[in-house]
Amino acid sequence: MYADRYAQPTRFNPGGLTAAIAINAALVAALMFAGPKILPGAPEHVLETRNIPLDPPPPERPVPQPRPQERVANHPTEQIIAPIPPIAIPSTSDFTTSAVDPTPPAGPTIGTDPGPAAAEPAAPPLPPLVGPQIDPRYADAFQPVYPAVERRANRDGRVTVRVLIGTDGRVKQIERLSATSDAFWQATMERATRAWRFKPATRGSVPVEAWRTMTLTFRMEDAD
Repeated sequence: MYADRYAQPTRFNPGGLTAAIAINAALVAALMFAGPKILPGAPEHVLETRNIPLDPPPPERPVPQPRPQERVANHPTEQIIAPIPPIAIPSTSDFTTSAVDPTPPAGPTIGTDPGPAAAEPAAPPLPPLVGPQIDPRYADAFQPVYPAVERRANRDGRVTVRVLIGTDGRVKQIERLSATSDAFWQATMERATRAWRFKPATRGSVPVEAWRTMTLTFRMEDAD
């Protein structure tokens, strides 16, 4: 009851509110103007360099040069030739003989080399060799048969062979030296081993084996 008696009703004061707002605005403005000024952009920092002169390098030590060799003068070589005095040769020789009897000749020595033996007589030379000859009884059988393949080709040929003739006059071995074709060579080899006959070679009338070279010619004009 007593409190209500002395309490006064509260009233809104618009003047006080306006004063409070003005004070706050003044404080904010003071803070803004009192703060540090921020530039819009800081200036770029340029790095400046400069050359620092260095001390010059020490001078190089001189390299000792080799001492020049002393040149020796070339002196001509002297050659002294002393002439050899001629020796006098007496035109006659004087021989002094003594009165001592000469030594008697020595007798035959036992065990000495009697000297080279007498050379053996040389063997007599061999009689000359007479080569094999065609046996005329078989002369017509030496020409081989004309190969059919070469006849159809109308081709001539030539064959050279080397034959070994035995002591019986027959061909023991045949070697090809040259041939126009294998057909000509084959025909020659077959005829030589089958039908060729020779007089055998002789040495001092003794039959011996010997080689002989034979050349045969094949002609179409002869085959007709």
